[in-house]
Parts: sequence; C-alpha cells; structure tokens
Amino acid sequence: MPTVQIPGVVCRPLAVFEDARGWLAEIFRLDELDPDLAPAMSYISLTRPGVGRGPHAHRGQTDLFCFPGPGDFRVFLWDDRPESPSYRTRQVFQLGESCPGVLVVPPGVVHGYLNISGHMGLVFNCPNRLYKGPGRQEEVDEIRYENDPGCPFKLE
Repeated sequence: MPTVQIPGVVCRPLAVFEDARGWLAEIFRLDELDPDLAPAMSYISLTRPGVGRGPHAHRGQTDLFCFPGPGDFRVFLWDDRPESPSYRTRQVFQLGESCPGVLVVPPGVVHGYLNISGHMGLVFNCPNRLYKGPGRQEEVDEIRYENDPGCPFKLE
C-alpha cells in the first residue's frame, strides 16, 4: 500500500481470510473506526472495463470504499481543502483484485476511480451519511466535476 499523503485519508490492505469454501474479509469494525465515520448506509457497484466514476467531492460525507476484486481500479484523490497542509496534492492508488484494500475519503477530498482491468470491477461503499438524507428529502451532498471540461481533476 502506498503511503497516505492527504490528511484524513486512510488506505489499508483488506485482510482476506481464505479456506476451502472461499474467502471472507472484514470491511470495517466499529471498534476500529472513528465513531463519526460509522456507516449510515452501504452500496455496491459494478464498473465496466475502461469506465470511470467521478471525480466528485462531498461537503460533509466521508466515504469508506472497499475494492475487493474482481477488477483493478486506479483511484485518484485530490485535496481540495484550502485549509489543509496538503491542499492541491494529488494521490493515486491501485486497488482491487491485485491489491485488495479499503480507502477512507474525507469531505473535501475530490475522488474518482477508473476500472483498469479487462473485466467488470466490484466496489463497495459504506458512507457515513445517507444519500439525499433521511427519506431522500435533502440535496445531494456532492460537488460533481465529471461533466466540466475545464475541471483540473482528470482520471488519468
């Protein structure tokens, strides 16, 4: 795993326990997680080969991603928090099938990922906020950049 350069970002290997039946891995444990980061929901996504998701950031939400495989992803982060000592720092991780990992992305850190494998890639996310709030009645907590041609955040 690469060294984390952006404050608040956590990247750790996904400990996989394998036996004759297959494997199991813990994505998070409440006794090992800051209580403010406890997931409020979770979702799973499949991404086609060569396809990216993002870049975007959140104002208040922290994402807790898990890249277990299948598929490998190049994950891009940019610190867009002016008060941060790593403001404007870009960091790239390769996570997934060849390097299973968990990645915590705090608010204000722009993030996106690209499936760099030749097959569908699987990603779990366990954010600490509900999408669109309780009952889906609030504004979405996202600052989206993927459709802005002048955006400095590129998945490349």
